[in-house]
Amino acid sequence: MSELMTVEVAYATPEEQQIIALEVPLECTIAKAIELSRIDEVFPEIDLDTAKVGIFGKLAKPDAGLVAGDRIEIYRKLIADPKEARKKRAADGKTMKKGAAAANAEKK
Repeated sequence: MSELMTVEVAYATPEEQQIIALEVPLECTIAKAIELSRIDEVFPEIDLDTAKVGIFGKLAKPDAGLVAGDRIEIYRKLIADPKEARKKRAADGKTMKKGAAAANAEKK
């Protein structure tokens, strides 16, 4: 029997977050761990053929190997391109507010 290691598979929507811990073989890839986690049964909207994945916030390829303790993250598509959103705000003359200080300044 091959040795096992523990990894986590994580996915989140605005409404729900799921982190699934599982034991996988030492030679397991990201794609195989996601398959073994069966997270697509919890979130059927995940398209594993096109979804970007990463380990601890860094993009990785589905065929990349794993290390014990890795957290595999499945990323959702962005609703809006951040660069385009910034350009639109600039064109509309709007600025982003920065934390509580901006909120307090508006009240004065």
